[in-house]
Amino acid sequence: MAFKTFRLAVAALVLAVFITACQSERISRSLSPETGEFYSSDVLSSTRSGHSEEERKLQADFDAFCTELFRKEMESSGTLDLHYTLLHPENYGIDAEDAALGTYRLSELIKSNHEIHDLKEKLSEFDPHMLSDDQQILYDALFERIETGLMAEGLELYDQPLAPTIGIQAQLPILLAEYSFHSLQDVEDYLTLLSQLDSYYGDILYFEEQKAAAGLGPSDASIERILESCQSYLIDPVNNFLTETFETRLNSLSTDISLSEQQKNNFRSRHLEVIKNSFLPAYRHLIDGLSGLKGRGINEGGLCGFRNGRRYYEYLLRSGPGLSYNIEELKAALSDRMQKDLETISSLSKKTGPDLSFRLTDPPAILADLQTQMSGNFPVLSEASKKYEIRYVPTQLESTLSPAFYLTAPLDDPTKNVIYINNGSTGAKDELYPTLAHEGFPGHLYQTVYFREHTRNPLAALLTCSGANEGWATYVEQLSYFYDNGLSAETSAYQAAMRSFSLCFHSLLDIGINYDGWSKDRAAAFVRTCFDADDALVEELWQTMIDNPTNYLEYAGGYVEILEMREEAEKTLGNRFSAKEFHKFLLDLGPVPFSVTRKHFKLWLRQV
Repeated sequence: MAFKTFRLAVAALVLAVFITACQSERISRSLSPETGEFYSSDVLSSTRSGHSEEERKLQADFDAFCTELFRKEMESSGTLDLHYTLLHPENYGIDAEDAALGTYRLSELIKSNHEIHDLKEKLSEFDPHMLSDDQQILYDALFERIETGLMAEGLELYDQPLAPTIGIQAQLPILLAEYSFHSLQDVEDYLTLLSQLDSYYGDILYFEEQKAAAGLGPSDASIERILESCQSYLIDPVNNFLTETFETRLNSLSTDISLSEQQKNNFRSRHLEVIKNSFLPAYRHLIDGLSGLKGRGINEGGLCGFRNGRRYYEYLLRSGPGLSYNIEELKAALSDRMQKDLETISSLSKKTGPDLSFRLTDPPAILADLQTQMSGNFPVLSEASKKYEIRYVPTQLESTLSPAFYLTAPLDDPTKNVIYINNGSTGAKDELYPTLAHEGFPGHLYQTVYFREHTRNPLAALLTCSGANEGWATYVEQLSYFYDNGLSAETSAYQAAMRSFSLCFHSLLDIGINYDGWSKDRAAAFVRTCFDADDALVEELWQTMIDNPTNYLEYAGGYVEILEMREEAEKTLGNRFSAKEFHKFLLDLGPVPFSVTRKHFKLWLRQV
């Protein structure tokens, strides 16, 4: 997975410091989002000859509009987002304000949704027919985000800031632990952010109380799982992952600037105090507040059990996975993929065993091997952009965080990539090879860094689609099973099919529970038609889907979209199909919503 940050600015620009949109040498044209008519351009490139003076002026105005929108978004996004996005915000005309986590309030969500109307009106001043080709893609992506944002209007109380593994309470401490120090001011800002955690969580608690009062509060079962996540952060004040990473960052800073031992000791003392007086109280208050909400959740089923739950699910599906399908088309696509996977599994079940024996198990060796294996089928990165660091999830957090995740580098420093591995995750060691393909090469890290090398306007970094990111990472993870990795051909095909089948199964279960309104018995019947599951597993799956609606669809839905396009390209192009060119098309286009990708894909096919 790719880690997310938490931004409360214009909702159309989504939550996106971590992941990846357009550039030259594409072969495509753009469809008007409103009419479906083709724009006038024939070949995508960063510049075109024959532009009129009017076109050149409009294109310059559009660039200025996008740059200013990026600047405003960054200035209003809070210290954490700004720090993770830009190493040198001053180079983008951005003045960093006093360090602040920001606030999480219903009034701000409503205000953000209202601001989308203003943004749509400003965007309508540009005629997309007159934009350059890469600008048209940026226009399409922004238009899609605006339309998606408008879907959430009036549904602000359905927002779900807390969740067992992907909620703010689970991810924010990791972001703080990774807050890089480049100056003494960074240390001061970090300590300030840490000290504001209690106040920030207070806002979220009040928001949860408002949800409960409106009949939208989580069930007791959901609260219990969030509480378990919170309790894992009741750390020892002295010996903990925050203190450990703080010391590492201080020592790293000492190599860049003159930092006396007295200054270090002062910072250490202040850090201990903020852990005791802010961090730990923040989680204790969150635990107490959530415990007090028990008994107020009136819906123990899926999202559709709420009055506008189906409508909100449709918004989530478009804002997160960003798929081109409607619900019925999506169910058909997932079912079709499952059937194909099942045929592969059935044909190979007697030819392969359940054990995985990948040739490599050391993370750096695996990532180096993946870069070798992928060469020839993917565009080349510069050597400077291949840098990364591997870190491990702290032991006390292993049960509440994902098996692995990737933290991106700032836009203006693409060398600071971090991959976290969770050694406590079931099967993590056995499946490390495909996991690192997903998180590293040719997955999230590669896709992100490629974007950083090719993007023309920084606004594109805020318009990325999580489904396109996770879909890409899942797609290349599947490819890695077929590399020369120590598995037999039969085992590779079997394991890839099992992984695909599982993702599609979870996604259909998600839709069934959260959109179609399946009862627990109906869900259990579906589970048991696919897997040999006991009551405990059924209960776990049931609650996981309720706690994280549409999450699996970012992976399975995006993967199925890409696979469908590849299969169509192979069928249409025959021996002219090139995996490298197909991958380059997707990478150049960037991780935009699939409604945008599909338009340009059809045009790419015509031009190849």
